[in-house]
Amino acid sequence: MDAATLGAVGTIVVGLAAAAAALIGHRGANAASQSGAVLGGYSTLVDNLQEERDKVRAQLAENEVRLAAAYAELASERANKAALQGQITALTTENTLLRERIVELGGQPT
Repeated sequence: MDAATLGAVGTIVVGLAAAAAALIGHRGANAASQSGAVLGGYSTLVDNLQEERDKVRAQLAENEVRLAAAYAELASERANKAALQGQITALTTENTLLRERIVELGGQPT
């Protein structure tokens, strides 16, 4: 082969090698781009999950406060009920004694 033919073949080989390198580089860029998109999507998902977790924790804390208030109200109502029951018993006993006293004094109980 003469020098011109070798030069032409060399140019073709170099062109093919450059094209192959460009193709491989483009595939690598696409893979990196896709990898970045996946990581970005994962990061967004993690952020969303953390926000949802924080909202649920806040709701749980609010419910705990409301539950404690409900228990306190129930305890207060039970104490009030016990006090009322004591008053009812005392008044019933007093009414019975008063009726007996009326009879002792010669009257008719009402």
